[in-house]
Amino acid sequence: GRQHCRINDQETNGKTSTASSNDFSDPVYKEIAITNGYINRMTREELRSKLAEFKLETRGVKDVLKKRLKNYYKKQKLMQKEQISGQSCYDYICVVDFEATCEEGNPPEFVHEIIEFPVVLVNTHTLEIEDSFQQYVKPEINPKLSNFCINLTGITQDVVDKADTFPQVLQNVVEWMRQRELGTKYSYSMLTDGSWDMSKFLNIQCRVSRIKYPSFAKKWINIRKSYGNFYKVPRNQTKLTIMLEKLGMNYDGRPHSGLDDSKNIARIAIRMLQDGCDLRVNERIHGGQLMTVSSSAPLEGAPAPQMPRYRN
Repeated sequence: GRQHCRINDQETNGKTSTASSNDFSDPVYKEIAITNGYINRMTREELRSKLAEFKLETRGVKDVLKKRLKNYYKKQKLMQKEQISGQSCYDYICVVDFEATCEEGNPPEFVHEIIEFPVVLVNTHTLEIEDSFQQYVKPEINPKLSNFCINLTGITQDVVDKADTFPQVLQNVVEWMRQRELGTKYSYSMLTDGSWDMSKFLNIQCRVSRIKYPSFAKKWINIRKSYGNFYKVPRNQTKLTIMLEKLGMNYDGRPHSGLDDSKNIARIAIRMLQDGCDLRVNERIHGGQLMTVSSSAPLEGAPAPQMPRYRN
């Protein structure tokens, strides 16, 4: 995989930073700052007109349009200066959005078990969903789904009764990822909508199934953090449906279907890449605890997937 991101997505008062150059005295950065100021004064219709001129996406709220146009100009200027490609940090992104057993009100003692394991594979070069994986999972501690869970997820009792247990499904995921040469030929990262999928649901499930936490899922991109930082919006505007709406898109499919949620999260990731965001790992789990990964940390793709060992 690549050793570092080519273009950092941080932007402050019109200044930009690149991983390959720290010389901000170069006139190109002044040009970018002046252009950013001009873009800040444009109306929404002027922004849409200019984006259309460059054959860029014109949907989204005004702040999204501004960010999209700024990043287009920034990359054009930097490509002229250093022939920077502006490609993603990773060759592929694996989007995961688990569905888990639940009860209304989710009492604190309730143990959530994964009942749907979807993975949506985004090719960051073609900016398309290239493939997907989905299997349902048979819960062990609470094998009977609550009516609340069935109504929320659309997953019925007979579906989970016929499904494999989690260790077998995880083995199938690992094999699916290996066949696509992730972590060997191609660099990749996991991506989730928030922190819970990995730090809570997968963490709990591995304890329930008495297996160690899989190494390939120890670091991931929390797209809510990436979206909030990139478009400069508060945390309460980073829910899935709100992110789609702000980007000018509608939810496609059934909400709380793990596969449909994952596909919609992938659509947001693709739009962010188109808008110039270099999605990179920003969270990890260590010793069972959720931790933040600094944007200045060395860039590392996820390792080649392996089936974790059983706990003693």
